[in-house]
Amino acid sequence: MHQFQKIVRFVKIEHTLFSLPLIYSGVFLAAKEPPTLALLGLVLAAATGARTAALSLNRLIDREIDRRNPRTSVREIPSGRMSVLEGGLVLLAGIALYVGAAALISPFCLMMSPLPLLVFTVYPYMKRFTALAHFGVGLGLAMGPLGGWFAVQQSLSNLLPGALLALFTLCWVTGFDIIYSTLDEMFDRREQLYSFTSRYGRRTALRISASLHFLSFIALALLFILYIRAIAALPLLVLSGFLLYLEHKKAEDVEMAFFKINAVLGFVILGMIVVGVYFP
Repeated sequence: MHQFQKIVRFVKIEHTLFSLPLIYSGVFLAAKEPPTLALLGLVLAAATGARTAALSLNRLIDREIDRRNPRTSVREIPSGRMSVLEGGLVLLAGIALYVGAAALISPFCLMMSPLPLLVFTVYPYMKRFTALAHFGVGLGLAMGPLGGWFAVQQSLSNLLPGALLALFTLCWVTGFDIIYSTLDEMFDRREQLYSFTSRYGRRTALRISASLHFLSFIALALLFILYIRAIAALPLLVLSGFLLYLEHKKAEDVEMAFFKINAVLGFVILGMIVVGVYFP
């Protein structure tokens, strides 16, 4: 139980609340009929494996930076509670679960499975040379709804609905990663790490974040207008816009803006798509 709790803390399993609703949103958006429990279970397994691999790579690649940062020095590897070898084993287990589940879903999903792993590997390095590192985080999570879409569609055809959902996710996640980076503004400057906050200041970074969240709502509204068009789902679209606005009103309280509001927003998007697709 102690080892299990350590692994759960290591991969921040609670952050799945951001990604899993969007992954299932991709599934339900693509499915003309309700997906089977078997498919939903395989998608959950793939999502869990991918999330584990992504966080493990991030923690392993950034372990020296995390050790120097007072905010992150308590993490499992910098604090010595987990060895690099143990972290590597968790990484391999996550990759095995992800790739194995993708193979069981379809040969097409297996063929596409290396792409998110490539993104997960590259983006932790981006903060060392470009402030666009926030978009690496956004792209990593944007792979989720596309993965859900591909689990049902099994091809690149008719991709626009899934692409709009992925675009929403890209802009949404990039925006809230900028808010999160305000916690490390002084550390990033001292270490010469790149973020919008460290390079352009907190006020400008939050303006960029707000612009990205505005673009995310535009992508979501286009998805609604073009493919959902359900009056019953309209209040959830409006609620999603309000939550994006509220995230910036509460930007000073990163715990509220980053964790609580975003966790709710993901489920609102999932609800909007389920209601729109199945209860038009």
